Amino acid sequence: MTQPNIVLAMTGASGAIYAVRLLEVLLEAGQHVHLAISPAAQLVLRQELGLNVDLDNFSLASLALGDQSVSARAQMPPALAEVLSGTASRAEPAKLTYHHFQNLMAPIASGSFLTSGMVICPCSLGTLGAVVHGTGENLIHRAASVHLKERRKLIVVPRETPLSTIHLENMRHAAEAGAVVLPAMPGFYHGVTKIRDLVDFVVARICDQLGLANSLMHRWGS
Repeated sequence: MTQPNIVLAMTGASGAIYAVRLLEVLLEAGQHVHLAISPAAQLVLRQELGLNVDLDNFSLASLALGDQSVSARAQMPPALAEVLSGTASRAEPAKLTYHHFQNLMAPIASGSFLTSGMVICPCSLGTLGAVVHGTGENLIHRAASVHLKERRKLIVVPRETPLSTIHLENMRHAAEAGAVVLPAMPGFYHGVTKIRDLVDFVVARICDQLGLANSLMHRWGS
């Protein structure tokens, strides 16, 4: 039976806009998102998007989504602010549950808490290494390990170049363990005219893996 809970973890790789746009799309689709953000992701959100996220007192508006998000969006680079539609501001607060990255008592730390999948977006290669080698120390690592052991969908979205043999081996280990390795590599065949088209390509492919119908991109052959 498909469960309504989707876990979204943001970690410290470049590409924070993918995560924020994915969160917006999931909320617009009525999914109940369980969100965790690492300290490194907090730094990337500030560096790339100008967003100041308080991990101890989280507010959806700090991600330029939700009520009073206009002021937060004004801090973003204009080309990236245009990626967001703003319609997530109408999402019900109950559709988002935030979990502090150090809270190992959160429900997503247990296999008995049912979900329909987890996405780590963007996925730092340090996070990937911790997950595939079982050396995790925080809630994000634990939740990912839970999804692997329970044979539930785990999607990792790395964004790095070039890749060392260590990175490639860790991606292979992740795939062999059952994860979907979905690098943030947008296609260019769907009529790209703006940055949003590139971001939505990756977000659409993530949604496809979660089994969520979407029309974020023009599909090949359609």
